[in-house]
Amino acid sequence: MDKINHVIALTDIGKVEIEEHPMFACDPDKMIIKTDYCALCTYEQRVFSGVHKIELPLIGGHEVSGTIVEVGKELQGKDFQVGDKVVVGVNISCGTCYYCQTGQSQSCPNFSNLIVQPGAPYPGTAALMEYQMQKPQNVFKYYDVTPEEACLIEPISCVLHSVESADPQFGDYAVIIGAGMMGQLHSQLARLKGCLTIVIDMNTERLKLASELGASHVIDPSSEDALAKVMEYTHGRGADIVFDTTPAAEVAQDAMKYLAFMGKLVIYSGIYPNKKIEVDPHLIHKKAYQIIGSANSSQRDFVRSSKLLSHRLINVRPFIEGVFEAKDAQKAFETAPGRFRNIIHLHF
Repeated sequence: MDKINHVIALTDIGKVEIEEHPMFACDPDKMIIKTDYCALCTYEQRVFSGVHKIELPLIGGHEVSGTIVEVGKELQGKDFQVGDKVVVGVNISCGTCYYCQTGQSQSCPNFSNLIVQPGAPYPGTAALMEYQMQKPQNVFKYYDVTPEEACLIEPISCVLHSVESADPQFGDYAVIIGAGMMGQLHSQLARLKGCLTIVIDMNTERLKLASELGASHVIDPSSEDALAKVMEYTHGRGADIVFDTTPAAEVAQDAMKYLAFMGKLVIYSGIYPNKKIEVDPHLIHKKAYQIIGSANSSQRDFVRSSKLLSHRLINVRPFIEGVFEAKDAQKAFETAPGRFRNIIHLHF
């Protein structure tokens, strides 16, 4: 094992640095994973740009693939072996609260991006380290896809949780607002659940991609009446489910207009900047609407997302915008595209 662990740390607004830190020893109940690839999520981009203000330095990264290079003594001969290709997730919930103990770790009230991971020199989700130490319950195997693709199992798991929160039924009409990566994944997963999907976005290239990935219909609200088109495609009834994958409060407020009677609105994205919206409580009562929030994912979501990607039931290749070597991490952050992903190859 190397004596040095390289770390890509956010040290100031607009600045990342590659640092060298002493290599840690493997705890007997954990494993050491050599990171292969890490994607830059919206969270890391907001910290980098200063939109999300937190104390620095921080080690970000939570969309990650890697290879097991050491297994602690207590884990040897069990489920994980040196050389296994894995992804890491669900490592910032507490594990002991009511929600974690009932299998709902995505709703852990102690969930924090600012805890210090085992062996890490700074707080953060800490996938942007050459080596990381993890508990086995946070590690998930994948097969038959590239490590570049596998690092996107984490966002798949979050979207899987969102889609299942709405409990879609075969033949349901699902409107997805936003054709970024999360919107595209919602469309793919809703289709696997038997839904007819309608994707709304003002970016024509993303709408073209949504169609190529299987969306039943796409709508550009800058050039056509989105509500009229939704009603046309749903034969005058409206959507059984609306997934709002955008960060705009105004969109969340407007999204309910697409719903059919007994429809469900899922607010998936974090809202930045956050502000209150107005809803009509009588309309919710009269039309029996449901408003559902969805964030993060659980171990169960990770296991199934890994299987979906390993069997290529989900296509994530179009969402990889750029692949950067670790030495070019600053450029990877500066050019991160927002709705798709720049990926860093953690090779030093």
